Amino acid sequence: MRFAFGKSSRRGTGLGGAMALMLAVWVAPQPVLADSGPFASLQGRWSGTGTIREEGQQTERIRCTADYRPRGSTGHEIDLGLRCNSDSYNFDLGGQFKADSSNQISGSWNERSRGIGGTVIGNARGNRIQIHVERNAFAATVILTTRDRQQSVSIDSHGGGQVIKASITLRRN
Repeated sequence: MRFAFGKSSRRGTGLGGAMALMLAVWVAPQPVLADSGPFASLQGRWSGTGTIREEGQQTERIRCTADYRPRGSTGHEIDLGLRCNSDSYNFDLGGQFKADSSNQISGSWNERSRGIGGTVIGNARGNRIQIHVERNAFAATVILTTRDRQQSVSIDSHGGGQVIKASITLRRN
């Protein structure tokens, strides 16, 4: 809350003015400070580039965008979308994550272009979030490290006869 103090054209407001000021401070809604949950610094749209490599193939450049949409005001719940494209590979990940008071993460994920999804477990420590996604014969580890307006994303996936590794650097738009 902000108050502007300046010269008054009226003199002698004395106790009445002080009471009015105290009442305004006491009655006025106080700002709610958001808890600094593990997802608090992610909100918004990010974009960048990196590399992706399927085992036995050449490394390719990849272009990505990420959208992080918090749910609630605590920084403990978030919806995310990560879309990446290279010359021969693309993926479109979505997820809904929730962190408990110990910053243990759970949730669900889906890969929209392939029509698959599964569960998420993980944890957050400082500026680093590590999640593990699974579904039947597929698993991947995703590590997000965020510093100011830059984020490093590392993906290591195994399943369906493929091993794919990606390393991406995103910047907040």
